[in-house]
Amino acid sequence: MKKVLLLVLVLSFLLQVGCTKAVRYTEEEIKAYPANVQDNIRKAQIDLGMKPEQVRYAWGSPDSIKILDPFEGKSREEWMYSSAGTLGVVGTKILLFYDGKLIYIK
Repeated sequence: MKKVLLLVLVLSFLLQVGCTKAVRYTEEEIKAYPANVQDNIRKAQIDLGMKPEQVRYAWGSPDSIKILDPFEGKSREEWMYSSAGTLGVVGTKILLFYDGKLIYIK
């Protein structure tokens, strides 16, 4: 009986932990963004044209950032997210920012 009770408690705990969602922003921080960007952030989704700060609000900090050589005098950054199913990321996602805007998602 004790084993069954312990199993039920452990499963309940895991379900609660799995259902919690880390807050990466406040409504105050995103209120100045266009409505579609705010909606993406709330849904933990990203889209081309988003700024690095907006992507951080949607997905959190990347696992790594590589500063690339500028192209035509404009900054370039490559962000990598590696995780299993969190924040809409499955596997490894590579994002490329050019001149402060997301231009590529792989």
